[in-house]
Amino acid sequence: MKKLLLLFGFIATVPAFSQQDTAVIMLETVDDDMIAEEKIPVKVFHSQGLINTKTVEVLSKGVLEFKVSHNFGDLAGSNGGIKRFFGLDNASDIRIGFQLGLTNNLNVIAARAKGAGLVQQLYELGLKYQLMKQEAAPGNPVSITAFMNAVVSSMKANAAPGQENSFEDFSDRISETAQLMIARKIGKISLQASATMVHRNYVMNGDDQTIFAIGGGARLPVSEKFILLADYFHPFHSREARQLYRSMNIELYDVFGVGVEILTQGHVFHLNFTNATETLENRFIPKTITSWGKGQYRWAFTISRNFTLFR
Repeated sequence: MKKLLLLFGFIATVPAFSQQDTAVIMLETVDDDMIAEEKIPVKVFHSQGLINTKTVEVLSKGVLEFKVSHNFGDLAGSNGGIKRFFGLDNASDIRIGFQLGLTNNLNVIAARAKGAGLVQQLYELGLKYQLMKQEAAPGNPVSITAFMNAVVSSMKANAAPGQENSFEDFSDRISETAQLMIARKIGKISLQASATMVHRNYVMNGDDQTIFAIGGGARLPVSEKFILLADYFHPFHSREARQLYRSMNIELYDVFGVGVEILTQGHVFHLNFTNATETLENRFIPKTITSWGKGQYRWAFTISRNFTLFR
């Protein structure tokens, strides 16, 4: 009889232990799911670019962005003012581009830019890859994105020797940019730092063929649809390059821009002011020769629209 009671007691306790183990497993599973749910991705910036710089954001798979960037002439200074309607009579540079999400992390870029200097009729092919996406705590603290491009000029080569568009062969027409962007959203403020390298296959004798630059950008929402923007680049020109341009009475300047972002139904519109004349990093980072202090800044705008091509 005692053996039967012991056997009955053992059988009765087995479901209890099973229920306890199941409860522990379920609790662990719920905790893992809760932790996964807490890793919510953070949208650091609303668009693919600020004023002159690109942002860490990438498009989702199958999404295509169509973007038009337009830089006008000088707003003030000797080439601006009312006689040229504060720069609106002139177009210094225009870029029409497409960006497509091949995956949720990898985007391909194709664009055509007019060009504002001696090197014009520019075609751009690029890649943008997001290495890390900022997440709500306890996730990733920052977003990290790499960008690289190749730009080629299709213009007729200058017959005069020694100019930056005196191309001798096809490779002379090519320049490349490589950039690593790190950004973080803190409250409502979005901040970004960009380490950049630009290489030009052909330059004037004494100019920098490869140049490094450090950049920064910020986004501050004023309202739900009205946002303040700013970005900046400091190129590290060599002494020889600065002396070369000074011998031609030309100064090299850092690039600075401020503007506003306006979110509309289906479009993102930027109204900017910048001393950069050109729209491509390959051009404005190594050679910006216009200054805010001399009134050589300009109206600029970008407008973009996203389309879903495939899912």
